[in-house]
Amino acid sequence: MIKTLTAAVLATAALATAPFALADKPGAGWITIEKAIEKAKSSGYTQIYQIEADNDGYWEGKGRKADSLTYEFRIDGTSGNVLRDQKD
Repeated sequence: MIKTLTAAVLATAALATAPFALADKPGAGWITIEKAIEKAKSSGYTQIYQIEADNDGYWEGKGRKADSLTYEFRIDGTSGNVLRDQKD
């Protein structure tokens, strides 16, 4: 009974902390978030709504261009090249 209770408590604790452990962070050698925003703006974005590090090596975000439509973009974390730019 005690072993089962202990296992249940440990499993609950592991699940409770999992979202924090799995958060995506920029990798070593990545361009800064400010530089990624600068790259997006130089690609035609007038507003950036969201930008975050993706665990696949990209900065991913959403923003608006001069046509007032919302677009999604993906920027390579190390080179800073815009790899995807499409309507949302």
